Amino acid sequence: MKKGLLLLVSIMLMAGLIACSSESSKDSESSGDGKTIRVVYKDETNSNEVSVKYFDELEKALKKDKDIDVNFELVDLPQGNYAEKLNLLLFSGEIPDLIYFQGGDQQISDQDLLEDLRPYIKKSEYLKDALAPYNKERLENYPYLLWIKPLSPKVPVIRKDWFDKMETSTALMEDPTIDNYYAFFKELVESKPGGDKPSYAITTAGDMAEINYTFDMAFGLDKTWLKKSDGSYEYAKVSSKEKEKLAFYHKLYKDGLLDPQYITKQWDTKEKAFYDGEAAIIPGTAGKVIDIYNGKMMQVNGEESELVVLPPAKGESQGFGATDITKESRGLGISSQSENKELVFDILDYLASPEGQKLDRLGFEGEHYNVKDGEIELTDKYYGEWYSRFWEPTDMELYMPVKTPLLSEPAANSQDLATKYYAEDNNFILPEEYVSSWDAMENLYKEFSTDVITGKRPIDDFDKFVKEWNNAGGEKITDYANKQLK
Repeated sequence: MKKGLLLLVSIMLMAGLIACSSESSKDSESSGDGKTIRVVYKDETNSNEVSVKYFDELEKALKKDKDIDVNFELVDLPQGNYAEKLNLLLFSGEIPDLIYFQGGDQQISDQDLLEDLRPYIKKSEYLKDALAPYNKERLENYPYLLWIKPLSPKVPVIRKDWFDKMETSTALMEDPTIDNYYAFFKELVESKPGGDKPSYAITTAGDMAEINYTFDMAFGLDKTWLKKSDGSYEYAKVSSKEKEKLAFYHKLYKDGLLDPQYITKQWDTKEKAFYDGEAAIIPGTAGKVIDIYNGKMMQVNGEESELVVLPPAKGESQGFGATDITKESRGLGISSQSENKELVFDILDYLASPEGQKLDRLGFEGEHYNVKDGEIELTDKYYGEWYSRFWEPTDMELYMPVKTPLLSEPAANSQDLATKYYAEDNNFILPEEYVSSWDAMENLYKEFSTDVITGKRPIDDFDKFVKEWNNAGGEKITDYANKQLK
């Protein structure tokens, strides 16, 4: 039955894609004789007017600046889990030239369906100089994805007018211990700086992964694999430090400081709770996402509600988590089956040039920025909605100075904090033989941690969970980890 359903879904998907491709081909024929480059990219769809305009503008810019004549064809996927829908498309034989991955890429690269990007980057004009040290490390370990973005941990933010009313704010900023964070959360809910709001101190989308960025290192969870006193390594999520952290999360939940509906929250309902004042704090991706949060918050609640970025909790260590350098967790890949591989990479390289960065980073002239007296002035619309589809190198070069800052003060502060607390992880890429077991073990952890946080299971069951985790494949993978980490 499952195979039949999968076949039916594949047929329906193929039919939709053929129809979409036919329509796009008609558009390509009417727009010129350039080569068609097929692109699949989460959220960049034919129904998104900004996406369509972006790729139209990119076509014009490539023709004007590089005499590259292309027609972009956006491939739409059915709604649902992006990684699953994308892999269904790719395994059906429909492989676009340029592919954005947000998980699931290793299955595709294992089939030799993705290009090794290192030779292209080595002879590139711009991209080779745009790579950060962690990009270079990841490419050496896994050369199939590229994602040139600033460090992007999730950082906690709160509106400034509420923050300024809190008696515990100063202590939190000067000494952000776990106890001081708890006291800050508690005062938020009890004093209600918004009159009758907030209902709870913090919310998150679906699980505690976003909040972990703030608290993990304070509990000593500063690497994926923790070194024990005997010199061997154990997985952080089955350590005594994880047990201590889960007990703290349960306390937040029990005391009404953590959103009781956090499990069912999606990104949009999480953000709505923040703007509406139901939640005082949400974690957001450092940089541009914080910029967007800041713009929307002030649009809804006034300029006095500008955001304040809170520091990572301090304890055994401090930081927003260790940076994984095994591979890019998301990014762009080039199909090894494409007839236009060199051309696709030339486009990616152009997007790192001053001309390409002007479109990708600044948006559309007259909407997201204006040119006045030889300088670029960004608009409120830029701060409220624009984001770079491709690259955000640390040193951006433009032929014209930008009068207004690219990021608001809270967003810039979030990136500064991410850089300040940068630390490398000791994770590694698991062989394919362990992947299914690892997925099952991660699901086991998610179920257990949720049950502990919400009080369905006592924290004293932690040893039982560790035993279940080891039996599900954890023991074998831990043995493998200790060989890799010697």
